Amino acid sequence: MDVPTWVWALTVTGIVAMLAFDFVGHVRTPHAPTLRESAIWSAVYVGIALVFGLGVIWFAGAEYGGEYFAGYITEKSLSVDNLFVFVLIMASFAVPRELQQKVLLFGIAFALVLRTVFILVGAAAIENFSWVFYLFGAILIYTAYAQAKSGGHSDDHYEENGVLRLVRRVVPTTEEYHSDKLVTKVSGKRYITPLMIALVAIGSADILFAVDSIPAIFGLTQETFLVFTANAFSLLGLRQLFFLIDGLLDRLVYLAYGLAVILGFIGLKLVIHALHTNELPFVNGGEHVTLIPEIPTWLSLAVILLTLLVTTVASLAKNRRTAVAEGTAVPADTDGRRAAVTGAGTTAGGAAPGEDRDVDPVGAGEGAPGPR
Repeated sequence: MDVPTWVWALTVTGIVAMLAFDFVGHVRTPHAPTLRESAIWSAVYVGIALVFGLGVIWFAGAEYGGEYFAGYITEKSLSVDNLFVFVLIMASFAVPRELQQKVLLFGIAFALVLRTVFILVGAAAIENFSWVFYLFGAILIYTAYAQAKSGGHSDDHYEENGVLRLVRRVVPTTEEYHSDKLVTKVSGKRYITPLMIALVAIGSADILFAVDSIPAIFGLTQETFLVFTANAFSLLGLRQLFFLIDGLLDRLVYLAYGLAVILGFIGLKLVIHALHTNELPFVNGGEHVTLIPEIPTWLSLAVILLTLLVTTVASLAKNRRTAVAEGTAVPADTDGRRAAVTGAGTTAGGAAPGEDRDVDPVGAGEGAPGPR
């Protein structure tokens, strides 16, 4: 796929422009987004990704278009899984809900830069060393095994990674939030705020996510342009998606197993491709192994879509069976979250059905201390 420099420039400019629009239009003035706002803008970003994919089909052909859509859907699915960790980070640092948009947008921008570096390094490695496909395949197969074995997200707390611990040791931090400031002055001395710490946590967490995300998409396409754009578009709508489904993530009880199937499938696809391009002297004497045919793009796309469909339907059915067994209804409250109705006629939040109540968002209000 020969992509002219001007197309690269136009694409990158468009992505940066969307990030800038997101900041100016939604994040610069702190507010807690409504369910309607999140739904509309989630649909807009999915629509943009869809139109871009149709453009790839129109200008480059159905094969490349299929690779783009397979990559985008896989990255989007993995991004939804990542939201579990984002929810824990927001809760752990008690980020006020009206400030969470800023943390997410800046964290996503940081993640996009990091992933771009990983993509370029990965593309260079694949170009020069065909055995890298074996490595990527092994990473994905192991990740799939670990994902299936853990059964999803059993941890209910967030543990700081090494990057975050280093930042805390080196840079002085305040105990309290200072509006939406990332850096503030106290007694003439500069400090970073818990908001900056939360932002670093989101960005550094994505480094771990990229370990399986980048090899996964290289298993679907080796075109750097498609890898980059699929990653970028999957990340761009992540902020809106967070507020749309953050209260419903625990209902996707089988998501971890579905992602394990997808990662395992792509890992197998990578190993088969590695055999077809084999140059390792201890594997078939350095000759290519073509006994097993390569998996076509259309089959990859079909497996990914079918797995996600089965996972979603099975999760919803499981939740319905659980609700019936416990004799509870699961109505939606004003924030789009679910609250079980207790036998006493009050919701889990303490308000009677139909009664207006204030919902304590994820995170405390302004001035809430962040963990040290």
